[in-house]
Amino acid sequence: KPMNLLAILPQLLPSAIAWAQAQADHVATTGLPLSESGLGIAGRVGVRCPEQIRIKLVEQLPMPEEPMLKEAAIQTGLLGPHMAGLTLGYSILICRSQDTVRLLSHECRHVYQYETLGSIAAFLPVYLQQIATVGYDNAQFEIDARAHEFSA
Repeated sequence: KPMNLLAILPQLLPSAIAWAQAQADHVATTGLPLSESGLGIAGRVGVRCPEQIRIKLVEQLPMPEEPMLKEAAIQTGLLGPHMAGLTLGYSILICRSQDTVRLLSHECRHVYQYETLGSIAAFLPVYLQQIATVGYDNAQFEIDARAHEFSA
């Protein structure tokens, strides 16, 4: 039966933040800086420090190993086979097959949201609360990111 994300969110947050921070640190050291056009895209959607962004193209997005966290990520649609991008602070993971200007502009808008809130630890509780309350598609941060998508 589906888990009640809202009820278990307080329990999940510490491990969610730790996992996200570890992924972000990995991309920060192994990812690539944005291209000239990428910097322009980031600037257009409001990112204040686009030079800090690192991008890593992957075959598929990483999945937490911790069972409850993994289950929550799959059930909420945050991570899974249909997801094309994941932004954690200044670190962006993009599935190789989905590497488009539209997706990059969407993920860069999430970077802007992280900048606004100040950190992964400050962003995730708000973001996950939105998803737990109204669902992924209706989460305010997702609506905002979709509103800032553009193609070329």
